[in-house]
Amino acid sequence: MEAGFTSYENEIVESNYLELEELPDTDEPVYILGKQYDVKTEKCDLLSDITSRLWFTYRKKFSPIGGTGPSSDAGWGCMLRCGQMMLAQALICQHLGREWQWEKHRKQPEEYYQILQCFLDRKNSCYSIHQMAQMGVGEGKSIGEWFGPNTVAQVLKKLAVFDEWNSLAVYVSMDNTVVIEDIRKMCRYHPHTWSTVQSESYTHQSAWSRDPSEQCSAWRPLLLVVPLRLGINHINPVYIDAFKECFKMPQSLGVLGGKPNNAYYFIGFSGDELIYLDPHTTQTFVDTEEAGTVQDQTYHCQKNPNRMKILNLDPSVALGFFCKEEADFDTWCTTVEKEILKNQSLRMFELAPKHPPHWPPFIPPTKPEVSTTGAELIESTDKLFEEEEFEILTV
Repeated sequence: MEAGFTSYENEIVESNYLELEELPDTDEPVYILGKQYDVKTEKCDLLSDITSRLWFTYRKKFSPIGGTGPSSDAGWGCMLRCGQMMLAQALICQHLGREWQWEKHRKQPEEYYQILQCFLDRKNSCYSIHQMAQMGVGEGKSIGEWFGPNTVAQVLKKLAVFDEWNSLAVYVSMDNTVVIEDIRKMCRYHPHTWSTVQSESYTHQSAWSRDPSEQCSAWRPLLLVVPLRLGINHINPVYIDAFKECFKMPQSLGVLGGKPNNAYYFIGFSGDELIYLDPHTTQTFVDTEEAGTVQDQTYHCQKNPNRMKILNLDPSVALGFFCKEEADFDTWCTTVEKEILKNQSLRMFELAPKHPPHWPPFIPPTKPEVSTTGAELIESTDKLFEEEEFEILTV
């Protein structure tokens, strides 16, 4: 089923800076990652907000992946690039705040350049195309093979345990269910704390019931990913209102998805149209200069935003949310109960207070006991669930 995806992408796009239709003057509000805009009065602010998002595209002429693999991800890396964009937005919110905006030729905060360093196309960058492609091997994806939204989320979850600077807790829901209890456990404990508990031979139940004074209670920033299938061959219109509500939440990181033969990073909507960043542009890779800086203009899309009809969306998607503080997560849960789950007959996903008893015990992901960090040293042995059918975007 993935063959149809690859056939289109083999047509490498060298430049995607085409003149797109401008956003129409409409009375309907535009929502971009939790922010509302009036196109008629705030168009410049809206476009500046979109340009400020980190934009990752196909790259070429980087060092071969794994030493002997491809030196470009053109034709196969679009969903990986979309995953990078969603994660980058989480890191922007964590370190710079949702209100931060990028301006050309203006020096940015040091944290901005640190974030960008995490995604450069080289093997020692934490979330580089090299690390993601190699980690995907443990998820059953050969290097150069197309990923789906769920696989990308699983790869980011495993890479995050090596990222001590951000210390993100990455939770990927399963069976269309977000478990509140599991998220609180993951975010209240640091990976080394859980490893210590395991080494002391505590049981899963007793480990979490230890004296609170002995526990590390600081909340780790949460990247929450919810893979879904919103229909059989086409998106079911009954989900559209709830789907759009997700972009209105201040915790929104957008959506991974697309349509047959194309993966996009959706960041907002206006009326019946989605607004997205398109990774299908092949650019030469950028590395750190001698002064330690990065030429960053190619990491920001400086053209009119791409749009597509919601009903043209493939039903395989992954929703993304970021909760820097526990209060953000509490607010998210309240909003989901009120806006997403109000349709009792057909919900996009479920919000469960407790860990389902028939599921395997929840154990937060931890860093393997190795002397060097790197995807090439990791074997994925903790995969408890097979890929869902909604993983593939079909023609």
